[in-house]
Amino acid sequence: MTEQIPSPGRKFRQLFSATPRGARLARRLTCCQLEEWGFPHGGEISDAAASVVAELAVNAVTHGRVPGRGFALTLLLARELLRIEVADARGERWPEEGRGGGSGLRIVSAFADSWGVRERSIGKIVWAEVSGMKGWEEE
Repeated sequence: MTEQIPSPGRKFRQLFSATPRGARLARRLTCCQLEEWGFPHGGEISDAAASVVAELAVNAVTHGRVPGRGFALTLLLARELLRIEVADARGERWPEEGRGGGSGLRIVSAFADSWGVRERSIGKIVWAEVSGMKGWEEE
């Protein structure tokens, strides 16, 4: 699958501590940001995005943690696509289901249209895309 990074109509980026509290905060701020962009809290889009962020953030805290380093959440909204990126400081891939991992990436697959992993200078970025953002118009 070829990764296509949309040019964002809107962008949100925040750093979090690599702790369970940081993961919960990432999920909550995702819902708040989507509500600000016109997708109500508790709606289908908000719930899907929150589920994806929750799983990716927990994986970053559980498997991607490097002492003294946090993780970053980026939300990119363009046309009818929401791209979610979680960057951590550990370059190794997270364990997949059946290889010491849980069902987190299966949950991501259920809510996202596509997802993948790419390397960065320090660590990796795990991304997921949720489509169906109809009703939103770029300013």
